[in-house]
Amino acid sequence: MAKKVKHVPSDFSKPKAGVFHKKDEAKKAKPRLDKRQFKPAKPIDKPVAKKSVKPVLAPDERAVDGKMPLNKYVAHCGICSRREAADIIRKGKIKVNSLIETEPGTKVSLEDYILYEGQRIFPKKKLVYYLLNKPKNMITTTVDPEGRHTVMDLFKDAPEPNVFPVGRLDRNTTGLLLLTNDGDLAQKLTHPKYKIKKIYQVVLDKALLKEHFIAIQQGVVLEDGKAPVDELAYINAKNKKEIGIEIHMGKNRIVRRIFESLGYQVKQLDRVYYAGLTKKNLQRGHWRELSTKEIIFLKHYNS
Repeated sequence: MAKKVKHVPSDFSKPKAGVFHKKDEAKKAKPRLDKRQFKPAKPIDKPVAKKSVKPVLAPDERAVDGKMPLNKYVAHCGICSRREAADIIRKGKIKVNSLIETEPGTKVSLEDYILYEGQRIFPKKKLVYYLLNKPKNMITTTVDPEGRHTVMDLFKDAPEPNVFPVGRLDRNTTGLLLLTNDGDLAQKLTHPKYKIKKIYQVVLDKALLKEHFIAIQQGVVLEDGKAPVDELAYINAKNKKEIGIEIHMGKNRIVRRIFESLGYQVKQLDRVYYAGLTKKNLQRGHWRELSTKEIIFLKHYNS
């Protein structure tokens, strides 16, 4: 059973209520008039400008009713996120009407003949969302050129097997991983501005010293900049090799690099919380479909 990370609640003290005397009440009985309160009223016949609100359409409806950027089209086909789709397009792996297209913003529609790896692709009509408790020794990718096991090997019998992982967990990292064919949601959950909350349980090769604990809390500086940490705690006060760490950064191997920069080796790394989702009742190597409530929560996460 995964151990919970201890969080130390912040001390939000409330201001004391003021005491009102009779003199104060007398003053309140005869309030002074403030000329600033009397502003000229706006003419009632003047129309108030309002922003037009466009109806929100599902991905497949947007594809049918009009054109969309090529990278969004590819993402809606369940191949990858929109950001990854842009990279695929720039590498010349997408053909539009028999011609290689390298501009992600090119407008396309369902009438266009779009090929990826020699096959025509279409936007998915049914969006699916799977939560996996990833085991060790699996690559977080759809295909591995070296023939190693990937997380996709676990989804061969899924109702909709054509999904892709949202973000990355390295080969030896275990824990929560979301897989979907919803390119828009994947784009949101991997974008830095949404500050997606992630909690990891770490087992080190030796006890974490107090000065290093404080240094991590303050944010250690790595080769690609400072690494801010939201929360840090010893999981077990008697065993200071086990650490709970909460972050929102999505940089590659960020947790391992934080500890390695201070001379520690990460023996075990397990993601126990991701964007409001937990591993409750989800065994290692198993997956489940998200509930409707969880999907709605993710789509409105930090909106």
